[in-house]
Amino acid sequence: MPARGSKASQSLYENYKDALRRGHVAALRGKLDVAIVAYGEAAEIAPDRALPHASIGGILLRTGRPAEAAEAFERALAVGPRDEGSLKGRADAMIALGRPFDAADALDRLSNVLDGAGRLPEACDAARRALELAESKDRRRHVGALVGRLRQSAGDEKAELSLARALKLLEPVQVDESRVAEPAAAESTTAEAEAEDEATAAATGEADQTGDTTEAEATEAADDDLQIDSEHEPEPVDVNALRAAAEEALAAGDHAAALSGLLATAAAHSAAGRSVAAIDACYLALAIAPADADLHLLLAELYLERGWRPLAADKLVLLARLAALADDGLTRKRICTLAGDRLPDEPRLVELCA
Repeated sequence: MPARGSKASQSLYENYKDALRRGHVAALRGKLDVAIVAYGEAAEIAPDRALPHASIGGILLRTGRPAEAAEAFERALAVGPRDEGSLKGRADAMIALGRPFDAADALDRLSNVLDGAGRLPEACDAARRALELAESKDRRRHVGALVGRLRQSAGDEKAELSLARALKLLEPVQVDESRVAEPAAAESTTAEAEAEDEATAAATGEADQTGDTTEAEATEAADDDLQIDSEHEPEPVDVNALRAAAEEALAAGDHAAALSGLLATAAAHSAAGRSVAAIDACYLALAIAPADADLHLLLAELYLERGWRPLAADKLVLLARLAALADDGLTRKRICTLAGDRLPDEPRLVELCA
């Protein structure tokens, strides 16, 4: 009997693994309805496992059904209260439902779980997101304590990135408007001095050596120069407006618009040299579209801007493997182009792109 029971248990476990595998493959290929059915089979076989329920929640969230997703994540947490994927998924579902306090509560719990597992940078990221969603003294104190420990992790890329994001929240940069105005004032003073020099030169006859240009002609030429400059001056990008629009789209359940807005936000930050803020926008977008190739490629480029070559290489290697599974030749070509330009000596990418 024990032997028969052991074989039955083994068979049940194999069926569970097979259902999960079919769900993962279907999700990767975009067959989301098929994935939900497969994950449901896994949940029936092993009702005490959180993973099938969390996987269903993830699919429902991707398809713009946050209320149903929240229920799936609650089922997962009922059997696995410390399950990381379920806590993160519940937070994302609450954000999509416009319930920031519930989302912050899930992120508080996630931060404690991650900290207990020795994953300090991720714990700090979760605590920071909770503080952003629902300000409180306890949350601010908690983030401050994690930041104090992160400061001791110099040289660790994940720790430094997490620290930069947390400090941006705890210690916002104060702009001294009087100092910002100084360069403009200096330029104005210089221009006035040059104008006085020209007037003096004209009065003494020195200006005659430059030709017979009249004052009207000089004014017209100056106006033409200003018009040319204004035509080539790029329109300013309101990053805050982009971010706000993306968050509104996310709250409304329009994940496509939210993803587009966050990618535009990241690109605008990157163009302005704010790579940490750009990476932060990308991480928010990952919650919406964890398999988006454009997003992962942008992250790799931002990592390279920061000088984090190993992190960029890891990102491209993982993305290349996913592209191979999905038979996505275009993404593979883009990966290899970026790798050839920026990481030509990375052996793993050389092998993948050979």
